[in-house]
Amino acid sequence: MAGHSIGSLLVRHEGDPARRERSTCGWRDRLISREDRDVAAWVHTVDIDGARPHYHRRTTELYYVVEGEGAVVLDGVAHPVRRGSLVHIPPGVVHGAQGRMRVLVVGIPDIADDELFFPEDRPATPV
Repeated sequence: MAGHSIGSLLVRHEGDPARRERSTCGWRDRLISREDRDVAAWVHTVDIDGARPHYHRRTTELYYVVEGEGAVVLDGVAHPVRRGSLVHIPPGVVHGAQGRMRVLVVGIPDIADDELFFPEDRPATPV
């Protein structure tokens, strides 16, 4: 069953092929995304198998490791994570991941198409 939505009520299930897609961090199931209305945040489950370092200027992300282990790299520092770990990633923090893990990712607010940046795109800081 793909899910049911009435107004701001929402019940959705993982595994809907129409809601699974490739992302910067791996394959994700879009449980709540920008096309949903009247929701406080977006929520995806992501199968991470390494993730290219990136950052967001407006969005805070929460990663909750559902299964697997590895490291979440925050501003160049690797932090070991495993099942049950929670990571808070404020706006502007360059982050990526090492290892294979399934992560529940919550973004506040939603990450719009213009909200994904890579470190090599940052303007040079004056010396």
